[in-house]
Amino acid sequence: MSWKLRLEPWLKPLMQGHWRRSRGMTLGVQGLVLNADGEIALVRHTYRPGWHFPGGGVERGETLRQALDKEMREEAGIALTGAPQLFGIYSNEAKFRGDHVALFIIREWTPCTPDHRDEIAEVIWAAPDALPAETSTATRSRLAEVFDGAPVSEDW
Repeated sequence: MSWKLRLEPWLKPLMQGHWRRSRGMTLGVQGLVLNADGEIALVRHTYRPGWHFPGGGVERGETLRQALDKEMREEAGIALTGAPQLFGIYSNEAKFRGDHVALFIIREWTPCTPDHRDEIAEVIWAAPDALPAETSTATRSRLAEVFDGAPVSEDW
């Protein structure tokens, strides 16, 4: 287990406290990236457990598209070549007060060199019906909404 993952329970509250004081609301982007075989990209971070869609925070002065482009390149080595589809915007209030997540479906992309600066431990491609056991609940819920017609939640 990485040192970042071991420190996450102590560092997360400190960082969230800083973000709450410096920002009234936070916004993140996540990408449900599909390859030609219908598999999805999943990332495992060095600082939190489980498998998640690649993504990250929208910085001051960035558009959602700019943040999505940046995060896909950095985390998963994915360069967008077409327009992503906005699927939904979710409240992440249960995990982080004032946080929201925009989920995009990405079908048009090309591989590029990732630049995750040791933030990502691993990137995999998985069939939506054959996910790793450690796939996050939120990721599983979003996949059910997109692929299985489950009702779209307002909560991440």
